[in-house]
Amino acid sequence: MTNQNRYIIFYKPYGVLSQFTQDTPTRSTLKDYIDVPNVYPVGRLDWDSEGLLLLTNHGQLQHRMSHPNFGHERTYWVQVERIPDEVAVKQLQVGVEIQDYRTKSAKVRLLAEEPQLPERNPPIRFRKNIPTAWIEMILTEGKNRQVRKMTAKVGFPTLRLIRVAIANLQLNTLQPGEWRDLTADELKLLHNLVFTGRV
Repeated sequence: MTNQNRYIIFYKPYGVLSQFTQDTPTRSTLKDYIDVPNVYPVGRLDWDSEGLLLLTNHGQLQHRMSHPNFGHERTYWVQVERIPDEVAVKQLQVGVEIQDYRTKSAKVRLLAEEPQLPERNPPIRFRKNIPTAWIEMILTEGKNRQVRKMTAKVGFPTLRLIRVAIANLQLNTLQPGEWRDLTADELKLLHNLVFTGRV
């Protein structure tokens, strides 16, 4: 590990693309928030999702964390339409068929109360005759729009999606649009996890 490696976590706001290049004049990109040369996101978050994004210039770490064989945990808080029952939660836990793919088993639970999160801009569509609920989903894979496809498959469409953790990294006090370098402790844990499989 050399000193010039950078490791950044960023709280990606809603409506921001997980890339530095702009392919449409109407959408913000990482360039609007992060003025650090040569760092790139590890994986991605859809433009309409929010939360933790890890960026680095460490190619080997980026490769290991992006490779399907690695399977590090990603934690999401998901606001869904209506209140999922035990059957739906169980389906999400054991895996569902989305298109021609069956999702791996996941840790899924209904959150007892709404998490304390910054307001989304713009806010979700609100329909007073349809309740919403929050679930926590911990996945070890990251297919395209997977969480949204999974909740829709069991009958509870996703309204808001926030990634709150990647492996041992957490948003904690970061606010949307803010970023910081990893602490030495965070980096040590992450390196142990990625390169030795231990924490």
